[in-house]
Amino acid sequence: MFQSAELGHKIKKEDFELEEPALREKLLDVQYELLEKPEFSVVILVGGVDGSGKGDTVNLLLEWMDPRHIHTHAVDAPTKEEQAQPRMYRFWQRLPPHGKIGIFLGSWYTDPILDRGYRKSSQADLDRALNEIVPFERMLSNERVLVLKFWLHLSKKTEKKRLMELEADSRTAWRVTPLDWERYEMYDRFRKVSERALRMTSTASAPWYVVESTDAEYRSLTVGNILHDAIKKRLEDPVHNPQVHAPPLPQPIDKLDILGALDLNVTLPKDQYNKELDALQAKLNQLTRDARFKKRSVAAVFEGSDAAGKGGAIRRITSALDARQYRVIPIAAPTDEEKARPYLWRFWRNLPKQGRFSIFDRSWYGRVLVERIEKFCDEDDWMRAYSEINDFEEGLARSGTIVVKFWLQISSEEQLKRFEERAKTSFKRYKLGPEDWRNREKWSEYQVAGSEMIDRTGTEYAPWTTVSANDKRHARVKVLRTLCDRLEAEL
Repeated sequence: MFQSAELGHKIKKEDFELEEPALREKLLDVQYELLEKPEFSVVILVGGVDGSGKGDTVNLLLEWMDPRHIHTHAVDAPTKEEQAQPRMYRFWQRLPPHGKIGIFLGSWYTDPILDRGYRKSSQADLDRALNEIVPFERMLSNERVLVLKFWLHLSKKTEKKRLMELEADSRTAWRVTPLDWERYEMYDRFRKVSERALRMTSTASAPWYVVESTDAEYRSLTVGNILHDAIKKRLEDPVHNPQVHAPPLPQPIDKLDILGALDLNVTLPKDQYNKELDALQAKLNQLTRDARFKKRSVAAVFEGSDAAGKGGAIRRITSALDARQYRVIPIAAPTDEEKARPYLWRFWRNLPKQGRFSIFDRSWYGRVLVERIEKFCDEDDWMRAYSEINDFEEGLARSGTIVVKFWLQISSEEQLKRFEERAKTSFKRYKLGPEDWRNREKWSEYQVAGSEMIDRTGTEYAPWTTVSANDKRHARVKVLRTLCDRLEAEL
């Protein structure tokens, strides 16, 4: 994969000086056109061999373009807080909004390549990490992010020459460290690892551009032209139609689905409820004080019918916890800031730290529920969201987060009864609005969408618990018992 980048590509200095002004003007033009029509964002990864001019390339792009609208990230070792989160957490935090450009000097490829190069990980570990990256980048592309990946390459002979030249010049000697020479001694090993990484992750939506860096002028013009052409092409055709990754589920001919099969007549006597509630809340409190929980976290997701009692069930959980230990995150319509990024971005921002709970009152499943039904997104968008959500939750589970998901279900008749009660009760009126009545008119659509969602996203690492919620006491106890059982099993 690196053969064409070892041919000795170069251009004359006078040719560079002739072409540079025109290229700079073109880059500024597309950058400002992107700002004026912020329909997508641009993410640029700059990786490659030590001494290949990665930093110089980033500095040149900042010089050629308007740096006020470029977010540059030199990603080094993760902080203590980032180490306690899923591996991709720190990169999600840095994604640029639509209309902006983000440059990563060091990226989600750095650790997998270095770990394998230093033999801290196995070949299987590397492949697993790369197999996580591919759907991540595909999702970014589908979410209107233009992903451009540059690998700046030098042959082994040229890298040695470059390091020696930098070291010999007092103005640049500081840029060469013992670590650079250490990696040079492992050049062949790192070349093999890097080649595999690029080959496995160069896709139609996020290809790698391998650029020979022996000649700085050749490197600069090549990167600049690729960047300009890619942005220009997307500006001319901003509508990006991703492929549907999951075929639609056929509707059962007998009309029976997961939610329709739920027995809603289950009840729990008040005296038994009080007894079980106290016992389960005490158990939950003890489990969260377990020393082993300090290295775990909980993401609890609540979905379900309007007025199904999600808030009441959540309060029975939080009553058992230390107030410093949890956050309840009510999910409403996304803000302008959130709309300018991939839909999962706002949830990555609210993931729990180790030893903590994040309780989501509505969640990322809005993509396959309200956004699907209200047509806030295309069918392609919500259809591919099933696999994207499964990947997201698998990453959380792998990092130590316990994902617990509840769907609270009531009958249409019970919902109407609760709506009318809320309308009559002064301190409950805030819970009822025109949107609730409008959603009620689409009851059957939500039941179909909810059943398909549970079927598509119920996994061994993040299973759904369907809760019969016509009886609030039964629902609250089942939620608490399920949460305690999951915690006990995970710890």
